Amino acid sequence: MRVLSIKEKTLRFLTAKNIRIGLVSLFFFWVCFSTATNMLARNLLDAYEKQRSAIIKDRAGEIVRIQPNANGYYAESSEFLPPRFKELLIKKEDRFFYYHIGINPFSIARDIAQRIFSGKLEGSSTLTQQLVKNLFLSASKNPLRKLKEWILTWYMERTLSKSRILELYLNVIEWGNGLYGIEAASQHYFGKSVSSLGRQECARLAAVIPSPRRFRADGDSRYVARRSRIILDRMVARGL
Repeated sequence: MRVLSIKEKTLRFLTAKNIRIGLVSLFFFWVCFSTATNMLARNLLDAYEKQRSAIIKDRAGEIVRIQPNANGYYAESSEFLPPRFKELLIKKEDRFFYYHIGINPFSIARDIAQRIFSGKLEGSSTLTQQLVKNLFLSASKNPLRKLKEWILTWYMERTLSKSRILELYLNVIEWGNGLYGIEAASQHYFGKSVSSLGRQECARLAAVIPSPRRFRADGDSRYVARRSRIILDRMVARGL
């Protein structure tokens, strides 16, 4: 009996029937995996929606105090977030936030080109992807985690408005060691509610986003001072 070569075994295996079986299996895996992932995301988002902070106002309607929720986090509506900071964050972190579907193919292509020609790889994650990582995923890096990230990003873009995604992002990202959400950061660093932040304070908060555990918004770091000056100049130029 003649022994088949590896090439012959491969060609025999790659029959139309086996290919169809493989494609159907992949399809069912995708459906099951994406359905389970979306259900998890929906349950977690529903739970988060019930954890808004209590906002206390005086008779004139001015905010007196914002209380943390049951988990100790500040989770407030976007109406209390300074418009200038939201606009600044989008310009700094994700310029095409209002135009992409959660994943920006142009940024991915740019970063791949940078990796090829310069050997450096910059983050190409959109704000939605960063939110998904903060809410749902661990720090591990593997193909399955990336697949979950894409599915969850697609789910959030399909389910939530851009305004709500931005609101969630500002309420959950880290601004220091164990310090989560812009209201907590504002209270911690400047002793005031986020709705009362000025340009300089917004600029300093934005400056520490890439490395919140390394730099403090109220510290004397040269990096934070330089970055906040650049950000402040851009804010003034754009009328923010």
